[in-house]
Amino acid sequence: MSSRPEGYIPAAGHDWLLPLYDPLQRILFREDTLRREMLAHTGLAPGLRVLDLGCGTGTQAVLMKRAQPEAEVTGLDGDAKALAIARRKIASAGVEVALDEGLATALPYADGRFDRVVSSLVFHHLEEGDKRRAAAEVLRVLAPGGAFLLVDFGAPMSWLERVCAPLLMHGAHARSQLAGGVPDLLRDAGFGRVDAVAQLSLRIGRVWSWRAQA
Repeated sequence: MSSRPEGYIPAAGHDWLLPLYDPLQRILFREDTLRREMLAHTGLAPGLRVLDLGCGTGTQAVLMKRAQPEAEVTGLDGDAKALAIARRKIASAGVEVALDEGLATALPYADGRFDRVVSSLVFHHLEEGDKRRAAAEVLRVLAPGGAFLLVDFGAPMSWLERVCAPLLMHGAHARSQLAGGVPDLLRDAGFGRVDAVAQLSLRIGRVWSWRAQA
């Protein structure tokens, strides 16, 4: 059994919530719409090497492999129990996806290993220093010309989103994101162009998609 660093938050927030992880994703995060948008902005193509960072139970990794069978898809997560569910999901789907256990702040891959990295609803769990370390690690494992699609909570736009913003703070971990700080975070890590490519309102919060070029 792997040890977790202090402050680590598992895929569902708490281990006991893991059986509810997939249903909650569908209900709370408009998952079908969110994952379709991610596919559209990932830029999949035959032969591309793609990392799903914080893959959880493997839903996005399976969708990417189905959408582009000739891409090489790898999922990474720090939650061994979530990865066990992901392995069953991958086997049921009959696709080939590699799964690794590891943390965003210390990716177990060589420099330039991937052409695309995608990450959804992971960064708001990280403390500010870990966000910066994770962004730097993503840039390190991206090949020149590669791209990072980061999907997570960002600046609220509606009055209801602004009222509910304190509920999304996660001990203030999401404060900089809700203040619109993600583009600066990515540029400070060394990424070049950073574009906001999509927004999705969840009523109590707004999920943004940013695409950053290595």
